[in-house]
Amino acid sequence: MTVPAPVTGPLTFAGTAVSLVGIEKSFGSHTALRGVSLDIRPGEFVALLGPSGCGKTTLLRALSGLDRIDAGRILIDEQDVSGVPVNRRDIGMVFQSYSLFPHMTVQQNVEFGLRMRRVDAARRAARAREVLEMVGLGDRGGRYAHQLSGGQQQRVALARALVTRPRVLLLDEPLSALDAKVRVQLREQIRRLQRDLGITTVFVTHDQEEALAVADRVAVMNDGVIEQIGTPEDLYRRPVSPFVADFVGLSNMLDGVARGGEVEVHGHVLPVLGTTVEGPVQAFVRPEDVVFTSGDEGVDAIVVASSFLGSLRRTVVRAADGTLIAVQHDASDRREPDDAVRLRFAGHPVVVRPR
Repeated sequence: MTVPAPVTGPLTFAGTAVSLVGIEKSFGSHTALRGVSLDIRPGEFVALLGPSGCGKTTLLRALSGLDRIDAGRILIDEQDVSGVPVNRRDIGMVFQSYSLFPHMTVQQNVEFGLRMRRVDAARRAARAREVLEMVGLGDRGGRYAHQLSGGQQQRVALARALVTRPRVLLLDEPLSALDAKVRVQLREQIRRLQRDLGITTVFVTHDQEEALAVADRVAVMNDGVIEQIGTPEDLYRRPVSPFVADFVGLSNMLDGVARGGEVEVHGHVLPVLGTTVEGPVQAFVRPEDVVFTSGDEGVDAIVVASSFLGSLRRTVVRAADGTLIAVQHDASDRREPDDAVRLRFAGHPVVVRPR
């Protein structure tokens, strides 16, 4: 049986390997996980990304022990913990809801796990202060949850999860209740802290920008399976399926004709990623892979709308056949509605699906 790590000594993490092998889970007639397998390297930060109902939270709860699996194996540091209860898996969890005890101070909340392990008062107080300093709340130990902002409460929850030195850290949509600016700040802090500590981390989110920003690798889930796992760049530039291409980042879905590993879209021939499809298709073309041109060849179009995105601008145009095409370009290149423009495609490989 797994024995929780000691909580004395400096707060360090060796990094733990995690393997999920053929995980299956059903709730009544609904199959939530369909033979999911995933290997996570020691100290790696992996994001589970997908729409609501895809199985990502169920997979996280299975790893934690909160949900018992129907089939498969869960290995933590090569130990099979599939039948081990949640309180013996030595895992730290942070949820979307902060789940802080309202009648306890910040310091007492963080100490709670150590108290359950019967760590003496002096040691648990010192460890709690250490972790609160680590998350930037060293001066908030005497406050109560209602006296903190949402971002501060979530940092307390993170400190509470880390204070017992768990082998694995699990984060279930921890930022979704926060406003946009705080979300970005906290996700960056979580990433820096994870890198500094070297703790193996699994992060569940439905926000693709969030997943791409923080993770070493991202597992895109759909209907109870992992469609693709890879680095953020792999997923964005080399999606293996139309679902991944559509879910990760924005894409123009343009009609074309595929043959011989290529697709012709609006007179441009583009290489096709993955399985060769023949005949009428839709091609997923990234907005930054469409560029304005002044050359003789290209797609004639009329500007419909333009949105300012800081250093970038996204302009939507209508081609002669009525197709709407989004172009992402430098903000200094301003185009106004009803302007006549000409487009060309950069030529990067694209994913296609039959139509």
